[in-house]
Amino acid sequence: MSPQGSFDRYFRITERGSTLSREIRGGFATFFAMAYIIVLNPIILSSAKDMYGHQLDYGQLVTATAVTAAFTTLLMGVIGNVPIALAAGLGVNTVVALQLAPRMSWPDAMGMVVLAGFIVMLLVATGLRERVMNAVPLGLRKGISIGIGLFIMLIGLVDAGFVTRVPDIARTTVPLQLGADGHLNGWPVLVFALGALLTLALIVRKVPGAILISIVAMTLLAVVVEAVAKLPAGSWGLTTPQWPGSPVATPDFGLLGEVSLFGGFDKVGLLTGVLFVFTVLLSCFFDAMGTIMGVGDEAKLTDADGQMPGINKVLFVDGIAVAAGGASSSSATTCFVESTAGVGEGARTGFANVVTGGLFAVALFLTPVATMVPSQAATPALLAVGFLILANSVREIDWADYTIAIPAFVTMVMMPFTYSITNGIGMGFITFVVLRLAAGRGRDVPVAMYAVSAVFLFYYLMPALGLT
Repeated sequence: MSPQGSFDRYFRITERGSTLSREIRGGFATFFAMAYIIVLNPIILSSAKDMYGHQLDYGQLVTATAVTAAFTTLLMGVIGNVPIALAAGLGVNTVVALQLAPRMSWPDAMGMVVLAGFIVMLLVATGLRERVMNAVPLGLRKGISIGIGLFIMLIGLVDAGFVTRVPDIARTTVPLQLGADGHLNGWPVLVFALGALLTLALIVRKVPGAILISIVAMTLLAVVVEAVAKLPAGSWGLTTPQWPGSPVATPDFGLLGEVSLFGGFDKVGLLTGVLFVFTVLLSCFFDAMGTIMGVGDEAKLTDADGQMPGINKVLFVDGIAVAAGGASSSSATTCFVESTAGVGEGARTGFANVVTGGLFAVALFLTPVATMVPSQAATPALLAVGFLILANSVREIDWADYTIAIPAFVTMVMMPFTYSITNGIGMGFITFVVLRLAAGRGRDVPVAMYAVSAVFLFYYLMPALGLT
């Protein structure tokens, strides 16, 4: 048996209708679509202080974010064999920075993230997490996929500056506006618009590598624009597209292992500590579940019932990732919806993850190069992939059955409107249970759906009950 044959069989590249070149392109596309996390996660965490006034070091956070993303993404590729990359989860890191850290030390806060990861792994080992996923009706699964498609489209528009938040001082009921002032102004927005049109045109022409070609082309254009126009600082957002003075940065592993598993309970008490762990757990559990469903469906890794063979391995690696993020002090690591960029390039196996994880490992030493791709060059991929998800899923919902159609609609709308995959899933689940009961079809609802909906209901009522 040739090494190439063994390699192909292990990752099932040919079996899934993919090729090595597609997997490599997909791995690159996913990396560039989510490389911003190397910069954004350290900004969020380093800007907060714990109860003692301590702040995490920015440079150490860059290293922790990159090394954890590399390790968990590679692990998901080799064990789970799916093209779903992982990195520090947005939303969860805000919870850690703004809710946990101010009431305890940083090691205490990260210890609670590790505990949440252990619980996720326990739920997988007992089969509970898989039962929850399998209990979701096919129509609602499609609603989750569509919601993720709409969500990543909005992420792309917001990150590129094509759509911005209207300041509260304006006292308007309109939350978003076109551009920074109601108009499309500036070179960065033009780069995004050209990138979106180029990506879509290449997809229409069925050009191999359409997304990656667009990302590279727009990055080069952005570098030229920045060099010639010399735009004011911050015009491009987090990442300024310019050739780095030195492409090499020395990683600092000082934060790895700085964890206290149970110290936080001494600071806030048992009940509050349990609720903190529960909050992190809920976000990680359902954000990852929605992403796995959406990406798996788009990559054609699901069967006729919408279920993914070998899902337990994927879910267990996700649990390891949550714990690993806490252990490295980079916050909980979870599945990234930007993996759809790689799927859009044709990635179907874990080898794409090997490529993405390898690039994160390289980024440990070449962070200036990895972060020279501005969001305006990478986010057109999210716009294109969002459309592809909608096109592939919207026809498969039974719109005549309102007990499925309405929850699916609620799910797909709430994800972008609340900027949260977890909120979309929670509100969709609760709506589904209520409507099935109202229609006299309560027996058609799996027990797991009742249990999860009750958990979500409790979660939403926590502020009213004074438990937050």
